[in-house]
Amino acid sequence: MFTGLVEELGRVREIKKSGESLTLTVEAKTILEDIKLGDSIAVNGTCLTVVNFGNDYFEADVMPETYTKTNLKFLSPGDRVNLERTLRPTDRLGGHIVQGHVDEVGWIVEIRAKEIAKIIKIKASEGFLQYLVPKGSVAVDGISLTVVDVYNDSFTVSIIPHTFKNTTLGYKTIGSPVNLEADILAKYVFSFIKKQGASRKIDLNFLAEHGFL
Repeated sequence: MFTGLVEELGRVREIKKSGESLTLTVEAKTILEDIKLGDSIAVNGTCLTVVNFGNDYFEADVMPETYTKTNLKFLSPGDRVNLERTLRPTDRLGGHIVQGHVDEVGWIVEIRAKEIAKIIKIKASEGFLQYLVPKGSVAVDGISLTVVDVYNDSFTVSIIPHTFKNTTLGYKTIGSPVNLEADILAKYVFSFIKKQGASRKIDLNFLAEHGFL
């Protein structure tokens, strides 16, 4: 489990491709401090397993399922990637619960400045957008962000200068693909209400009875 707080920007050193499988070699520093074989590292929000490492790099395999569902298939040597180690029991949960299980790839359709912030609009599927609400949480390339607005085919997030400078978002342009993961709590609530709603009317009494009010 991760928090969506990126620890460092790594750089792709090498990509070995075989069909829809990859082995990524990523240059890093901070996350290598206590690394072990078999550790999980979030790469652009995708949970990968360390299969080899050295003083300034680690390697991770990307299986076909991950290849098809994430933007890792678009990476090239030299590209920057967001890196985060797994959450320890003693760590502060500064972002939100991020599993590293990417739901889909979204596409940046607009980037505009609003005073110190950057407003980024991301195109996503209706199936993904159903989990989003204004002021709710979303992971974009593994970055824990707050949703600003939700539209029929897209949503917006507001990025502070620190995040823009220290994550992959500072390298993105219109048309760039980004990994998207919805808040797991939103998924559970949505699933629960959907199942209950099939057999019972959802009203204020129902919500209060089940602890939502």
